[in-house]
Amino acid sequence: MSENKKAEKIVGVKGMNDILPADAPLWELFENTVYTVLKSYGFQQIRTPIVEPTALFSRGLGEVTDIVEKEMYSFVDSMNGDNLTLRPENTASVVRAALEHNLTYDGPKRLWYAGPMFRHERPQRGRYRQFHQVGAEAIGFTGPDIDAELIMMCQRLWDDLGLENIRLELNSIGDAEERNKHRVDLIAYFEQHKSLLDADAQRRLHANPLRILDTKNPAMQEMVNAAPQLINYLGEESRAHFEGVQKILRHNNIPFTINPRLVRGMDYYNRTVFEWVTDQLGSQGTVCGGGRYDPLIEMFGGKPTPACGFAMGVERLLELMKASGEQFAPNQCDIYLVHQGEAAQLQSFVLAERLRNAGLDVVLHCASANAGGSFKAQMKRADGSGAAFAVIIGEDEVAQATATVKNLRSTDGASVQVTIPFDTVSDYIVDQITGDDDHGHDHTHCTHH
Repeated sequence: MSENKKAEKIVGVKGMNDILPADAPLWELFENTVYTVLKSYGFQQIRTPIVEPTALFSRGLGEVTDIVEKEMYSFVDSMNGDNLTLRPENTASVVRAALEHNLTYDGPKRLWYAGPMFRHERPQRGRYRQFHQVGAEAIGFTGPDIDAELIMMCQRLWDDLGLENIRLELNSIGDAEERNKHRVDLIAYFEQHKSLLDADAQRRLHANPLRILDTKNPAMQEMVNAAPQLINYLGEESRAHFEGVQKILRHNNIPFTINPRLVRGMDYYNRTVFEWVTDQLGSQGTVCGGGRYDPLIEMFGGKPTPACGFAMGVERLLELMKASGEQFAPNQCDIYLVHQGEAAQLQSFVLAERLRNAGLDVVLHCASANAGGSFKAQMKRADGSGAAFAVIIGEDEVAQATATVKNLRSTDGASVQVTIPFDTVSDYIVDQITGDDDHGHDHTHCTHH
């Protein structure tokens, strides 16, 4: 490359977004809340690989689904010829792991996961090519009680995140035999109205007619609304299961609407299906969806095992959190350590480690291209860091084995500054933070020290 030629700038892949430091507090709040809520219901975390065999998804999700047909990032491993796919969802991966490692040999399991998923879609608000999901899978439970518990767990999470205007839609798609009877009548109905079907619906007519009910095409809505409803084909067991879910939700004051057109996009669902939806995100209104998927484990070669779960879109929920108007403060440290001279720098490293040992968050000033090393420049950095205190070590402090502690957040506007022996700095600041804190800075995260 010639010396004068500027290197071409490389940018990220469209629809795969960077999460920048300014956004980190919001993500951390969400993740910590999720962890706390799921743990309180006895769910254990599982982490599966991002790359799986392509067959895992084509078999589990169904060949005639948008995900398998259009959206998967699939490739052939150049080393051994394996067909691999970046996971577009995680239920299939969790079930594969549960089977492979015999997780349910000693009884049912409550599992949860979090991480990135990948679908080649047109990027828009709330819909990305790399997106993040949190999900829960309850494997080995037969009754309607676990379906209701998963729904109630979601409600608790919305409450703890301060989210409102998320409503629950509920349906039952019955068992295979009931769906087959409904399927025959549904195909016959759509055949009668074939002229109204768009290209997608015509392609799905015989392969996956249930998905036509989920169409967003306005021209088809009236015709689809009049289609035979699966809920009217439910047998005694399916109906009792569905009523059992509703009974528990009503008893716990969880409002819901039965939506007879609600189906899920994956082939493995049966009986209970549900979605949490909002009107605040435009067309991407579903923030969480799930249901029962009793057939899936047998489809993957395991013994028949009942299961139920959900997945929620993290980016969409973060949009709702931002829209709620709550302010999410940037990460703040407790102490910014200012120093001048080589001896002071060495002492600052010693003191910084002592302060961290006491459980405090410390930023030690280091040389940088755009920040001078003068006391004035360092103090400007200290103030901008959000730190509660600046600790200053210069030549005088080194000579006298002391450090100067300045309160950067004093409420009366006065400059509160004290010089104390070097060996007592850590105790002094911990006392200031955990004692009668009158400097107006929030240190609740330090109260356990």
